[in-house]
Amino acid sequence: MTTAQDLMIVSLDVAPPRPVEQGELSLALAGAELIDLTEAGVVVLDGERVTPGRASAPADRLLADAASSLVRREPYESVEEWLWRRGRGLASAYTARMEADGLLTHPRGRWLAARSDRSEAVDSPARRRAAERWASAEPVLAGLATTAGLREEPGDGFPGPLTDPVATVLAAVGDAVTELTAVQQRRSVEDSAFDNVWRGL
Repeated sequence: MTTAQDLMIVSLDVAPPRPVEQGELSLALAGAELIDLTEAGVVVLDGERVTPGRASAPADRLLADAASSLVRREPYESVEEWLWRRGRGLASAYTARMEADGLLTHPRGRWLAARSDRSEAVDSPARRRAAERWASAEPVLAGLATTAGLREEPGDGFPGPLTDPVATVLAAVGDAVTELTAVQQRRSVEDSAFDNVWRGL
């Protein structure tokens, strides 16, 4: 299991303090991938630049896809550039892959379909592992969940120290989510103004 898979399961199992957009979740999933790749030695963060490491690609398919997409020549991508590029549609990709692997299921039946169109995590070792990380407020998963809006910002911070690469990625995810939210709000205001113009004609 990967941190991104754990985050995906958590996103389906918890009741967030506010509705979480797919774009926000996708950015956090891209951050989770980058953290796992860094900890595995596939990626080395040189400041805020994502540089290739010496380790081979991981076995997980989506994480291997992420590794194969690394920019391997200078100037290397920044963490922010990685998040925006890799994060595009990533929540949908994880949903499809995890459904194919039997980790998520899509509710069937007339009454279930009417109730929800979301996937659900099946009872599995993967779900229990994600639940354990969530219950213990494991710093990496908790940090990613907070930046995605799945949990409130804790007043006393997260337990345990964060390595510099993890802190760098979490900060970049937070900035990207803030930027995405601002863009969405601006579009909403513009759409509302456009609708008002049409109503006034």
